[in-house]
Amino acid sequence: MDYLLFTYPNCRKCEDLKAYLRDQGVPAEVFDVVEKDGRTRIRAFLPHVRRDEKGSIILPTLLCREDGRVAAVHNDREEFAAWLRSRG
Repeated sequence: MDYLLFTYPNCRKCEDLKAYLRDQGVPAEVFDVVEKDGRTRIRAFLPHVRRDEKGSIILPTLLCREDGRVAAVHNDREEFAAWLRSRG
C-alpha cells in the first residue's frame, strides 16, 4: 500500500492529517497543491478525488493505492483511522 497526501498551505485539517500519519508511522508522499508538482500529480487522480458543492477539490485528500490502483480516498484523520481499523 502506498499513500499520496495532497494538502494546502496553512490548512489546519491538512496539518492534522499529516501529524496523524507521522504518529501512526504511515509513510506518505506529500504534495502541496499550490506547487506545480502537486497540481500535476493530483490531475492524474481527478476521477477519484471528492469535491464540494461548488466543485472544488476537498483537501486534504489522502489516496491509498494498492497494486497501482486507488483503493480508498480519505479527507480527514477520523475517516482514515476508521478505514485502517476496518482492514484489521
